[in-house]
Amino acid sequence: MGRITETVKVLLIINIIFFVGSQFLGDYAYQLFALWFFENENFMAWQIITHMFMHGSLMHIIFNMYALWAFGGPIEQMLGQKRFVFFYFSAGLGAAFLHTLVNYIEFKTGYNALLDAGMSMGSIEQLLNTGEYSTAILDSVPKETLQSLYQSVNTPAVGASGAIYGILVAFGMMFPNVELFLLFVPVPIKAKYFIPVLILIDLFSGFTGYSLFGGGVAHFAHVGGALFGFIMMWYWKKNQFNQNRWD
Repeated sequence: MGRITETVKVLLIINIIFFVGSQFLGDYAYQLFALWFFENENFMAWQIITHMFMHGSLMHIIFNMYALWAFGGPIEQMLGQKRFVFFYFSAGLGAAFLHTLVNYIEFKTGYNALLDAGMSMGSIEQLLNTGEYSTAILDSVPKETLQSLYQSVNTPAVGASGAIYGILVAFGMMFPNVELFLLFVPVPIKAKYFIPVLILIDLFSGFTGYSLFGGGVAHFAHVGGALFGFIMMWYWKKNQFNQNRWD
């Protein structure tokens, strides 16, 4: 956990370039490269990849890049460069898939609830486009449902966190007894306990809406990256890392 491997170095550079560029381009950069819901007019196919290099704030990118450096290097050294690249982007795509699936479920649930309450399709489209609605609908549908529907379509996803969670799971599986520190817990915790706790916190926050780390966190993207990371590492461990197929 110190040496910067070649692929990790390239990923760090690309993330930093995207972040610096977004500071100059502002909202236009997020319109182009963040991952929008496919019902949103801003959605483009390339965003499935580019959203992994976009970040919402300085602290967001600092935490993600620190984790990429700290945990990505050992995993790249163990897997090899080609396998690591495949792993990183697969975990990121898995995160995008689960995040979008949950968004779609929230979208359909909210949309059908409004139709069942008698709201016209035109009024629903107005809500999705502007966030405006007649308060009369609140007699039949909770305000939280309207907010969830609007946010599912109009809140883009950004960040390398999904891929990072895949790396964290891989690290926990391969180095389970390495001791790690939580910022808010001043005692070392072994990776085999530390990383599952992080994932459980995301599951709790995703299902309850109560986030221990503040708002605007795509909790199910974290879970998706962790799940796909686990599946890949479990398969490779079972097949004893057949390097001849990759390097």
